[in-house]
Amino acid sequence: MVSVDNAVIARIKLEGNNFEILVNGDKALQFKEGHGKLEDALVTNDIFSDVKKGLHASEHLMEKLFRTKDKKKIAEEIIKKGEVQLTAEHLKNLREENRRRIINLIHKNSVDPRTNLPHPEQRIENALQEAKVNIDAFKAPELQVQDIVKKIRVILPLKYELREIAIKIPAQYAAKSYSTLKHLGKILHDEWQSDGSLVAVVEIPAGMQSELFDELNKLTQGSIETKILKTK
Repeated sequence: MVSVDNAVIARIKLEGNNFEILVNGDKALQFKEGHGKLEDALVTNDIFSDVKKGLHASEHLMEKLFRTKDKKKIAEEIIKKGEVQLTAEHLKNLREENRRRIINLIHKNSVDPRTNLPHPEQRIENALQEAKVNIDAFKAPELQVQDIVKKIRVILPLKYELREIAIKIPAQYAAKSYSTLKHLGKILHDEWQSDGSLVAVVEIPAGMQSELFDELNKLTQGSIETKILKTK
């Protein structure tokens, strides 16, 4: 059990009846996502119809609708299938996590059209602040980023661009470099040469080019050959 000071309400509505429990918000959300233990999330074992009024749920209704008298099993179902209130701190953390992911997406998938290089993440963050962009804590960053780019383009020049790059990797480094190619880009074509070297065509966001080249140069001691075939 955890302290009531950290408690929020988790609830579920079944056939018009409310069932509520007191939980630790962070622990309950972790349990809802399949991590941690139920005991760490619960503040009490009591099941309520209205926590704020102190009204306990009918045992007859619980048995009928949950098909059990076991309050822990009922609490588990409330958390996993119902709604868990968010604390202000947890909401803030969700929004900040989405903010960091959006900045990273813009950094990796776009370039400054004046230099054809990615904008530093701090520069992107400054543009978000200047444009007073609101980050949705519950919407996936991938679904927000296009609208956000439209808002900051008046402040920060951005160009989304994909590049197809041909890469030749010497035989002694080819095998261990292949996973890097797959991780950082999309392999469009690969061909193993008779001498064991690898020639591949990889599609990557323009902003990822420097990271890809840096990783491959570390693995191959700078012995790769590259050529940009096209941009789109």
